Amino acid sequence: MFGEILQKFAEKSPVTVMVRALLEQLLNAEKLDRWFEETRCKQYTRDILFSSLVGLLLQVVCKTRSSVHAAYRHAETGTSIVAVYKKLKGIELTTSQGLVRYIAGECRVMIETMHGERPALLPGYRVKYLDGNCLAATEHRLKPLRDTAAGPLPGKSLVVFDAQLGIAADVFPCADGHAQERALLGNVIPTVQAKDVWVADRNFCVTHFLFGIHRQQAYFIIREHAGITPKPLEKIRFIGHSKSGEVYEQDIQLTAADGAQLVLRRITVMLNKKTRNGDTRLVLLTTLPVAVADATIIAEIYRTRWRIETAFPKLTCYLNSEIDTLGYPQAALFGFCLGLVAFNLYAVIMAALRATHPTLDIDQTISEYYMTGEIAATMTGMNLFVPEHEWQPFAHATPDQFCVALLWLASCIDLRIFSKTTRGPKKPPTARTKFKGKPHVSTAKLLAAAVVDRK
Repeated sequence: MFGEILQKFAEKSPVTVMVRALLEQLLNAEKLDRWFEETRCKQYTRDILFSSLVGLLLQVVCKTRSSVHAAYRHAETGTSIVAVYKKLKGIELTTSQGLVRYIAGECRVMIETMHGERPALLPGYRVKYLDGNCLAATEHRLKPLRDTAAGPLPGKSLVVFDAQLGIAADVFPCADGHAQERALLGNVIPTVQAKDVWVADRNFCVTHFLFGIHRQQAYFIIREHAGITPKPLEKIRFIGHSKSGEVYEQDIQLTAADGAQLVLRRITVMLNKKTRNGDTRLVLLTTLPVAVADATIIAEIYRTRWRIETAFPKLTCYLNSEIDTLGYPQAALFGFCLGLVAFNLYAVIMAALRATHPTLDIDQTISEYYMTGEIAATMTGMNLFVPEHEWQPFAHATPDQFCVALLWLASCIDLRIFSKTTRGPKKPPTARTKFKGKPHVSTAKLLAAAVVDRK
């Protein structure tokens, strides 16, 4: 199927071959530069290609290179490192957003072609998670930041995750690190589609956003914020039990600033276990009809929000999506968006595994930590030894042909290598009462004393 050297990598580390194949199919230089020329606004190509920037920064995001400068040393950009940084700081936010949307659309086609979607939470509806992410403070490299004691925030963004596909479907970046996430909701509303079900935390429980979703013929499951004042239309009534606790329901009415009214279902979950903030109950607002989802189902769908809450730690732990040396907001947000692109590539791999092993719960079986470690350890060597021409068939393959190759590679993966390591319940910490006030002790003496005690 492949050349001799590539065949060995396909047998020994098929997941690494899958990643490189996806890069060739989705992010090859010719396709990327053509996309950039078709979608760019003010930025233009002079000394360095857009594809070169993506390839360079993606190495840092995927942790195959430790820094932008280290990646530059191994790249053939034909320009200085100063020109690279100048180009990065000028990347338009619309370009970063457009790249995530473009790759998400391509990944959607692949996942659906392989039939690697997760089971639908609500058949016939698209469940989307919305959450915000504030980029971590960067280093004080820029001149205006050098005498600043506070941590400089390079920006924030709202991210939309598709629950069934497992991909980051959209992003709304903002260069102002102090901007309210709610201020970005006006950009989200035009992207809402009919039969969407938007799931979000109470920070997004804003009247104009709720009405905006409803006017787009879509639905929402959003935790109630204390700032809104709905009018109860009936007494609260007990519905049943969910995994989280007892479930109650009540119809309420919400009035917009223009006088428009909307009848909602208020669902209250009396939690079996307090949240990390100490809350004992969860109050959810939804416009989904009872015939589509009863109160217990609504409560369970909201519980699945942990998928997006764990997605951001994955981006920062398994991927280097927040590069602290990129101080300019456009550059930092571009790096974050490339992290979302890499996240979507992993989502395609997980979809291929779901399609190959339909009887297994791949999401609960496979560890992204072990998978990304394998890719980072193997990618550099594979790129050195496999001739470039052997990757060309992946770049020019049709979606159907490419998915056949992905499924074959997925079938070669030894799942035991990447299986999650489960542990039992945590034990309470042992009280450290001995040798207080001493700076250190001898481990060898303590071990010898323990042997004597056992005898």
